Amino acid sequence: MSNFQEKISFILDLADLLRDVYKRNEFQKVILPFTVLKRFDCALSDSKKAVLETYNRYKGQFENLEPVLLGAAKDKKGNPLGFYNYSEYDFKALLEDPEHIEQNIMHYLDCFSGNVQDIFENFKIKERIRELAKADLLFRLIKKFSESKVDLHPDIVSNHEMGTIFEELIRKFAEQSNEEAGEHFTPRDVVGLMTRLIFVENGENLEQRNIIKTVYDPACGTGGMLTSCEDFIMSINKEVDVVLFGQEVNPEIYAICKADMLMKGENDKNIRGPFSTLSKDQFHDDKFDFIISNPPYGRKWELDADAVKDEAEKGFEGRFGAGLPRINDGQLLFLQHMISKMKLKEKSRVAVITNGSPLFTGDAGQGESDIRKWMIEHDFDFVEAIIALPDQLFFNTDIHTYIWVLTNEKPTERVGKIQLIDATSFFLKMRKSLGNKRNYLSADDIKEIIELYDDFEENKYCKIFDNEVFGYTKENFEKPP
Repeated sequence: MSNFQEKISFILDLADLLRDVYKRNEFQKVILPFTVLKRFDCALSDSKKAVLETYNRYKGQFENLEPVLLGAAKDKKGNPLGFYNYSEYDFKALLEDPEHIEQNIMHYLDCFSGNVQDIFENFKIKERIRELAKADLLFRLIKKFSESKVDLHPDIVSNHEMGTIFEELIRKFAEQSNEEAGEHFTPRDVVGLMTRLIFVENGENLEQRNIIKTVYDPACGTGGMLTSCEDFIMSINKEVDVVLFGQEVNPEIYAICKADMLMKGENDKNIRGPFSTLSKDQFHDDKFDFIISNPPYGRKWELDADAVKDEAEKGFEGRFGAGLPRINDGQLLFLQHMISKMKLKEKSRVAVITNGSPLFTGDAGQGESDIRKWMIEHDFDFVEAIIALPDQLFFNTDIHTYIWVLTNEKPTERVGKIQLIDATSFFLKMRKSLGNKRNYLSADDIKEIIELYDDFEENKYCKIFDNEVFGYTKENFEKPP
């Protein structure tokens, strides 16, 4: 099967096996990890024999076999995979011993390299295996995967397509169980716009030789924004060394992101989780060239409250010195966090999506207003542009959203100014809705928005204001006696 939708349909059809044991909102807890496992199984097939021979040759000789096993695990072209499995089992071999399939698949999992074991621990796959075995479904599920015509080998299904498959699966499962899909990934058209906004030249030269650029997403979901940025940079200059960093709080989504990065040959140690960025920043001392994100909006930060308030008391020695928003929405905390990740003596750029709350909530003197005032009046003059997007662009909400473009080094003509772009009319209708997503940004829409941004001229879609226009304060005047 080469058709994308056929692959999706096959994987979703696996739910038919699970209906008597799992609730509808639990299907993904089984299907996602086993899809990832099948992907690893396919990727390892080319060097299965070489890894087994290496393991048998050197076991007992070295305390740490990982370097030699990693050296043996390669793809067809001889490139290192970055992960291995030294078990004699694969999906096909597991089926040859039905009576011991639970015991054997546990052994198979234990023989993966540590980075892959971390992925499956976050999926809690061993719990799923015990449940499936108890319900007499484990053999049937492995058999279904093995006998299907869906080949998930990287030579057949590219990493880009596999990432899209995972995003579509998550969206489908969330839609079926009335959960929030959009919190984990952003539609590709919106990511495309954000990517182009963050790499608009403005003095940032990506065509130099032998340069390293770092890209960071503090709420990275399945990693789509990170890989979109890398693809864009590589399309300009293949000699740039692009290093990706991300943090994700949801264990299953973190596991998918890490697996995807591992398959792509990225440094999977740069994907960290499952920890909240607000309370457990895993990149405490790091600064980045480019920061891009779609953090959760309208979500309470009460679980992070103690750590956030403690850090806020440190003032600007911490990330939240500008102030704290009300407890029911942490978006302005993420904005402060991303600003704290800008480089100190080099240019950094940020593109981030919010809803309207960070723009409009909070009276003068309140936390939200103080944060906005700091962002605008700070010496670095962070806010470069805010773009109002059409509604119905996202899978889980039909509200209007906004892209903020921030930098610590504005070009001369933008210093002390903020550009507002009304892009709410730049969209096309989808032929078929995907959740709440009924509109999309076409290539022409993205091109027009980028031109409005880059031209930096006032017209019916674009307004340019001095920073002072946004600087409201509240004064108390006593009545004369």
